[in-house]
Amino acid sequence: MSRTVFPRRRALATTAALALSAALPGAALAQAYPSKPITMVVPFSAGGTTDILARIVGKALEGELGQPVVIDNKAGAGGNIGAQAAARAAPDGYTLLMGTVGTHGINEALYSKLPYSPLGDFSPITRVAMVPNLLVAHPSRPYKTVKELIEFAKAHPGKVNVASSGSGTSIHLSAELFKSLAKVDMMHVPYKGSAPAIADLLAGQTDIMFDNMPSAIQHVKGGKLRAIAVTTDKRSPELPDVPTIAEAGVPGYNATSWFGLFTQRKVPADVVARLNAAMVKVLAKPEVIKQMAEQGAVAHPETPAQFEAFIKAETAKWAPVVKQSGAKVD
Repeated sequence: MSRTVFPRRRALATTAALALSAALPGAALAQAYPSKPITMVVPFSAGGTTDILARIVGKALEGELGQPVVIDNKAGAGGNIGAQAAARAAPDGYTLLMGTVGTHGINEALYSKLPYSPLGDFSPITRVAMVPNLLVAHPSRPYKTVKELIEFAKAHPGKVNVASSGSGTSIHLSAELFKSLAKVDMMHVPYKGSAPAIADLLAGQTDIMFDNMPSAIQHVKGGKLRAIAVTTDKRSPELPDVPTIAEAGVPGYNATSWFGLFTQRKVPADVVARLNAAMVKVLAKPEVIKQMAEQGAVAHPETPAQFEAFIKAETAKWAPVVKQSGAKVD
């Protein structure tokens, strides 16, 4: 009899386990997650700030999750191509997106037909890093401070040329916010990327730029560009003697490039929580903090709810700036 009862008991136990896993699909998925490599989509080309930060945290995330993290660069359309691809991926937690202030804070106001919903299609995991922009000028220009720049711009309306990495980018809108708050008229000169914009600024073809710190700081330290101010509300540890724009004469000014990790909105909450917990550990690692600091970035771990609230505030902040700038992409 024992020969027939034991298999029957085992069959009943198996049936019960299957029924339990069917009743708790999220818990079962989270318990098994991750069981294969994870793809992290970077919606910009290799070598840029977004890509650099993705590779820093991706490598450290492998140690926390026990699975490879593959970086997949899908550049184009201001980050929209990569974001759209990530939004359409299977909602199983195996495709992540390294989003930015562009993809999740600016593009909704900039593009008349955005191919994804920044929060409708994505679950925020955590903000990863904050990167200040740096207001820099060609050394030959007569202004060395924010106050002198404002005075010069008011005395010469439309004569100060402001280079940017493209219309509607955070670099461009940092300049538009400055123009609005300082009440000055300056000429915007858009380029197809930060590299050509910096190249013309170095050559003296343009006057100033609100560039991401990672690409501008080397030229400041080399004496090829003059640092006037940082765009954040606090000074940068990398350039402690350079004031913020707010303290230098434009109260209320604060414009920061930020980067954050997302997955699809339908991914189970337990998996999102697992990813958040892993990222919080990653962003507390001394080696990660050090690598980010070398790029002028500050690690900024937070809960998914905190990150989502931040995104909503950023979207509300940048929408009127985009409208006032006149920038629009179809």
